[in-house]
Amino acid sequence: MTLCPRSIPAIMALAAASGLMAVGVLVFAGEAAAQGFERPPLPRISPSPHSDLPPIVTEPQQRRRRHMPGGAATPFFTLPDGATPFSPQMGIAPGLVPSMPGLPGLPGSPGLPPQFADRTAVALDARFRQGGQYVRDGLHWRIFADTPEASGAFALVAESRDPAPVFALRSGSYIMHVAFGTFAQTRRLRIGAEPYRESIVMNAGAVRLVGKVGESQIRNARLSFDIFAGGLFEGGEPRLVLRQAPAGDLIALPEGTYHVVSIYGDANATIRADLRIRAGQVTDATIQHRAANVSLKLVQQRAGGEAIGNAAWTVLTPGGDVIKESIGAFPSMVLQEGEYLAIARHEGRVFNRRFNVEAGKDQDIEVVAR
Repeated sequence: MTLCPRSIPAIMALAAASGLMAVGVLVFAGEAAAQGFERPPLPRISPSPHSDLPPIVTEPQQRRRRHMPGGAATPFFTLPDGATPFSPQMGIAPGLVPSMPGLPGLPGSPGLPPQFADRTAVALDARFRQGGQYVRDGLHWRIFADTPEASGAFALVAESRDPAPVFALRSGSYIMHVAFGTFAQTRRLRIGAEPYRESIVMNAGAVRLVGKVGESQIRNARLSFDIFAGGLFEGGEPRLVLRQAPAGDLIALPEGTYHVVSIYGDANATIRADLRIRAGQVTDATIQHRAANVSLKLVQQRAGGEAIGNAAWTVLTPGGDVIKESIGAFPSMVLQEGEYLAIARHEGRVFNRRFNVEAGKDQDIEVVAR
């Protein structure tokens, strides 16, 4: 394994493999960004300066939950089947909010628009880490009523995808939920008559994953990644964070160690590695596969003869493990570097051929029917 740092001083990368899995190479660097994914468990309500509020009553498990958009970090608060007490509102544009004590940096204005005269300005923003840069994109803010309705659901009061929204809320208690990719935080808010502002520390970073064979980059459509929380050698059972994450996309993750499974094609070209995500940094990871694309063809009588269609194919390891099964005249698959046996069945007859796969060398394998 080779590490090439650009702006991250220390990122751990451990590559591991088993069976036919080869060891890959990870290369890291740093910038900033994010996006969202699979839904985590019910976010905990962490203590805040308003800790005198009563605890939240969690929703019974048997309740039917209504899915809300927002990717992995969608909270387990549910929208009621009927109307909510307030119509959900989008965050107010900062230009509409007056300059007020406790809200430094907001532009001046004579006051809130008339329709918000009975409400309080609530300004929210997020940082990657304590004292770090502000999160500029990829955030999804939701404000919920503090108490559930008769149905057991918490009513959605307001939401915004702005990086620093300003909500106009009536005085009272609320639950604030912010999602950043696979990461989410929840706060209790008690809003009075005075303007309110809070900055959320995300302790999150992002990763961009790509794959190569030799010097050639693998087309993103043929590559995906499963991401698990916890390193392979940390002990315990890794927890799935995101399945089939697309190559080349920025993936927001909480700071920590992750185990990545890189899947090239749909056969056995798989690489495993650990990587470290640091708050406020983007990790660029390049995983080096040792595999090639193989096309199979059953031909009549001699090599280079006419192809026979409707053959049933099975590709095996020398030990007899089935790697891939397919039906057709020209099945194609990505195989890890190694030795294989191709078996073709046609009209009750069976034909076979042994062949080797070298990394980066695509090839056509002909099996002669004779």
